[in-house]
Amino acid sequence: MVGSENVYSVEYHDSLATRARETLESLGYGDISVRTGDGKEGWPEHAPFDAIYLTCAAPAFPQSLKDQLTVGGHLLGPVGKGQQVLIRATKRSDDRFEREEHGYVRFVPLQ
Repeated sequence: MVGSENVYSVEYHDSLATRARETLESLGYGDISVRTGDGKEGWPEHAPFDAIYLTCAAPAFPQSLKDQLTVGGHLLGPVGKGQQVLIRATKRSDDRFEREEHGYVRFVPLQ
């Protein structure tokens, strides 16, 4: 969440979640909650979010993440199969997003 006291991260594997917690703690970051789960589902218990960032490529932004974003919030991530584009989508209403393309990228696929 941007402009908030907390940041939430969902990692696909327990080992990644543990490593993320340890790394963030060693760097002095506080108020970051990390859990293991399906990143496509986000973390609805803590929604709505001001910003959501995907660290892996999705064919399209998952609807569950779009639903968890505040109006005026941003969703940033790589989108596409094979050829991927970094997209920043700004939520303008419950069903309308403005998209900006920011170049080609290469990320691992969303699991």
